Formats: sequence, structure tokens, C-alpha cells
Amino acid sequence: MDVFYAYTYSTAAWFGIQAVPLMLSPKLIITALSTEARKPTVLEEYLCRSLAFALLTLAILTVLLTGTIPLSSSLAESEITADPSDPKAPYAVPTLTVTAAFHALTAFYSYMQYTRHGQIGFALSEIGSGFLASMGCWCLVFGTEKGRISKRTGADKRTSGWPFKNEEADRKKGKRL
Repeated sequence: MDVFYAYTYSTAAWFGIQAVPLMLSPKLIITALSTEARKPTVLEEYLCRSLAFALLTLAILTVLLTGTIPLSSSLAESEITADPSDPKAPYAVPTLTVTAAFHALTAFYSYMQYTRHGQIGFALSEIGSGFLASMGCWCLVFGTEKGRISKRTGADKRTSGWPFKNEEADRKKGKRL
């Protein structure tokens, strides 16, 4: 579950990194992404700061709803898992799904803006959000259920021989090829 914790904290950090400049200096962000030099309007500054507060709220909710920061005072509880039946974090998988979809949409939108305008800020957003989207999808696919690992061989029992045959295993078992 280390990847799950890394994804959760990385998502919160990415939201924070995006929120701080929007909150502290919206004029700088508006000027940097504007095609012509002009003074930003009051509405643009308001929307930048509102987006910053929304991103900080998402960061806090992501960390709390995934159970990364336990809301109980007991230290004896075991670690949080991304298993949907885990009673300690019932919203871990839905939160993981929503944040991974958000990162994927943000990466796609940033890519479209970068190809249209060619500004490096969009490329950086594309790289960061794309990485987190792929990490979130990895957690959804591989981290939400326990694998069926054989105690005797250590191999995953869900694998099959299609499209390639395991000739060595078939030979040991005495199966005909």
C-alpha cells in the first residue's frame, strides 16, 4: 500500500503547489498566462483565489477521505488499505477514482492548451497531472484488491497461459504440448 500513500500525499502536494501561487499572487499568474500585457480585472483575481481555496480544500479532503491521516485517536489500529470493504476508510476507492479522473482531465486539458498556445506552464501542468493520473490508475487497477498469491509457489493464481504457453511448467506437470 505504499504506492497508495505516495499517490495520496503527491496529489495533496500537487494541489497545494498549484494553489499557493494562485492565492498569493494571482496577478503574476494571470500575466504569465495572458497573451497580451494588461492589468488583470478584479473578477480574474477573485476567480484565481477561489480556485486556490478549492484546490486546498480538495487536497485536505483527499488526505482525510482516503484514510491516510487516521481520524481516530487509537494507535493500535492497523494500516489503512484501499480495499472497498475496509471499515477504516470507506471512501478511499471513490476518492482515488475521482482524483485520478481529475488528474487525467487536467492533463488532457493542459495538453490541448499547450498545443494551442505553446506556453511552458501548460506543459508543466500536463506532466504533473499526467504522472499523477497514471499513478492513480495504477492504484485503481493493482492496489484495490489483494492478489491471489500462491503460498507454495509465490505466483499469482489469476495468470493464464494465453497467448503464451509456459512450456517449462507444462513439462514439469507432464502435460503434452
